[in-house]
Order: sequence, then C-alpha cells, then structure tokens
Amino acid sequence: MNAAIAVRNPRTGEVDDWITPPTVDDLAAQCDRLRHAQIDWQQGGLAARIEALQQWQQAVQVHRDALIQALVADTGRLSVSVLEVDSFLGSLDRWCKLAPELLQGEERKTAIPFIRLQQTAVPYPLVGVISPWNFPLLLATIDTIPALLAGCAVVVKPSEIAPRFMEPLMQTIAAVPALQAVLTYIAGAGATGANLIEQVDLICFTGSVATGRQVATAAAQRFIPACLELGGKDPAIVLETADLELATSAILWGSVINTGQSCLSIERIYVADSIFEQFVDQLVTKAKALKLAYPTVDDGQIGPIIAERQATIIADHLQDAIAKGAIAHCGGKVEVLEGGLWCHPTVLTNVNHSMKVMTEETFAPIMPVMAFSTLEEAINLANDTIYGLSAAVFAGVEAEAIAIAEQLNAAAISINDAALTAIIYEGEKHAFKFSGMGGSRMGAAALKRFMRKKALLIKTQAIANPWWFPS
Repeated sequence: MNAAIAVRNPRTGEVDDWITPPTVDDLAAQCDRLRHAQIDWQQGGLAARIEALQQWQQAVQVHRDALIQALVADTGRLSVSVLEVDSFLGSLDRWCKLAPELLQGEERKTAIPFIRLQQTAVPYPLVGVISPWNFPLLLATIDTIPALLAGCAVVVKPSEIAPRFMEPLMQTIAAVPALQAVLTYIAGAGATGANLIEQVDLICFTGSVATGRQVATAAAQRFIPACLELGGKDPAIVLETADLELATSAILWGSVINTGQSCLSIERIYVADSIFEQFVDQLVTKAKALKLAYPTVDDGQIGPIIAERQATIIADHLQDAIAKGAIAHCGGKVEVLEGGLWCHPTVLTNVNHSMKVMTEETFAPIMPVMAFSTLEEAINLANDTIYGLSAAVFAGVEAEAIAIAEQLNAAAISINDAALTAIIYEGEKHAFKFSGMGGSRMGAAALKRFMRKKALLIKTQAIANPWWFPS
C-alpha cells in the first residue's frame, strides 16, 4: 500500500484529512475495468449516455449541499464553492443539449462522382484527467463531461491539495450504475498522475507550465495526445476613452475572483497615462472596500490562499516588486491569521517588466498597474510574456477595442469586461505560447477532441480497377 498523504486545511493551516493513492497495480486494475465497460458505453449510443448524465445531474442535486461543504473545506471559500457546483450542474445540462448536434456524422460527395465520403469518429477508449486545486470540482469535470458524451471512459486524478470533494462526488456517481462503470476518481499526487499517463489513451492536464512540460513529455513517449491548459499572466489594456467606472469594477472582479487563484485572472494592467492617476484612485478605493472571508467563511469576499506553496510564491513576488521600487497602495503582504494564509487585494504602481509580479504567474488578488503613452507600447507590453491564455481591452469605441484585441497574442479577449471566459462557454479558442496546447475546451472542438475521425470512401459504381491507372 502507498503511504498516506496529509491534506492541509486552508483556513487553519492544520492537517485535518489524509488520502491514500492507489498502487500501480490497483490503478492498472481500475483502468482495465473502465476499458472493458467503455465498449458497452460506446455501443449503447449517445441517447443512453445523455440519459446517464442527466441521472447524474439529478444525483448531484441530491448531494449538492454535501458537495458545497466539501469544497468549502478544500478551498476555505463559500460563494465560489456554490458557484462551482451550480456551474457543474449547468455544464451537464448544456453538454447534454449540444451533443446530439455536435456528434452527427457527415456524408457527402467527393471530387470523383462515383466515390462517396462517409465521415465517422470513434472515441479514445480511456481518457485520463489530471486537475488542479483552484477550482477542484469545476476543473475535474470540464474535460470529463464531453469525454463521457463522446463515448470514452474517464479516470480523474484531482489535486492532492483539495481532494475532499471526491467523496460526495463519488456518491453521486454510484447512484448511476451505467456511469459508475466508466467513470472514477482517484486520489494521489504527482507520482499517481505519472502512473495514470501510462494507462490511458489521451491525457488532459490543467496546471503549471513546469508540470505541463512533464506531462507532454510523458505523453509523447507513449505517443498519445495531450490536451494541456497551463498558466496565464493575463493583461488588461485600458484606453483613454474607456468608461473608468466600468473598467475598474470589471478589472477588480477579474483580478480577485477566487482570491486571484485562476489562470484567467487579470494579473497586469496597462492604463493610458492621461487617465492613470484617476484609474488607480478608483481601483484602490474599490479594492479597499473588499474584506477577507475571516473569521468565518460567511465574512467578506476574499478567501484564503489555498495552497501553502503558492503563498510562498506570492510573498516572493511582492518582496521582489517592493525591493525594485513598486508602491503598494493597499494590501501588499501575505498574512497568517489563525493558521490560514491570506492576502488583501493589492494595488501596485511604479512597476515594470523587471519584476516577477509583471512576468511570472502570481495567482493572487494582486493588481500591478503600469502607464503607457502609445497604443503600440500597450500592445507590446501586453504581448511581452511567455503566456497567451486570455486578456481584456477597455475602450469607449468597441471597434477600437477590437482592433487592439486582434493584435494581442492570447486565446480569448474580453472586450469592455474581464475574465468573461470564466462565465461564457461559447467560442472555440487555442492557447498561445506556453499557456497550453491541444483542442479547444469550448464549442464543437471540446467534444470532438476525444474522438478519432475515420473516413469511409465508398465506391458507388462498378468500374473496373484500377480505374485511375493511365492506359
């Protein structure tokens, strides 16, 4: 048996739970079971799979409160935990409605009149999902749901930092026998994730660039596809014509939602120099109005830092910035309150790209604000990054904002709002640079990436072979 792994409570700092990873043999046996069940899951047809997922949705409704409480224990925050469960329920409903249209086969004529093309697709038998700690439920299901509808079996390894939600979720899965046969969640850390890659036909990973590189390498060695969504350092550009009331509110929300612990958070802000002071004043005033969710989970809007090692990164970024001349107008440090790690919303000025807080993923409610004098400068600063996940542009004229957005090297650009991809699920997108690779998580591609296309080329007339050979 593998050694148990301690689980830290983000609000108290105490170890209050333990998980035990499966052995290599146990994991292999579970994957073998899922592979055998996948055959019936696929052959049973899409309608049966939709019915199973709709039953799952009903089971989740029954266990909704237990799931929320488990997520609160995992993350130390309440409102976002409620949002996670409700978003998961909405995702089940949305995909069940979209799947019939998205998975339709295709048949058409070819350039040769008597050759017909029939386009079909077959699912990868077993999909592995390795998910992170910042949105434990949502990111442990975002790939799982479309993979199941495509006809795959799925095994998910959530982060060892936030694993408590698995128990009530597994109870919901057990309530749907057809689903239980093809879906399971396993506990474990990095070693278990590495073992999982050795067992599956396609791997989905959400997490850091460093670990994503390891996942991609391991997948390449096995010659299996890897769908990776990695880090971000999302910029916001605020033009002179922007509505400042709207821009400051949207950027604040996009920066501090889930305590900034999101790859889609706004992490650096570029503002036209003519409105810079006014923008900063408004942003600081609004940031100071936000409170920590302390001493109880019902207090305030800003939850604790979930991962202890992330708090070390945040403190390092802040210390580096201050040492190089940055000015903190509010917040500015990591605090320990009754064992939990916390960071008040922080607005920084006098920042530049020599600072880690402007170039490395911080994953915190920290808003470094930098002035620009020309649009070219703003675009160059926004693109001066190894990342390319998403961004935001604020302008008084929509066309002006779109013209800038088209020059940004990022997958999704919010216009006159921030982090819209956290709530809008339409629109296919592909990450730029080191923010990821693989098919889109949105639209038809999100479902079809779990299937291999097959082309049936059907000869419809009795013409002697080789009909194409020159006489």
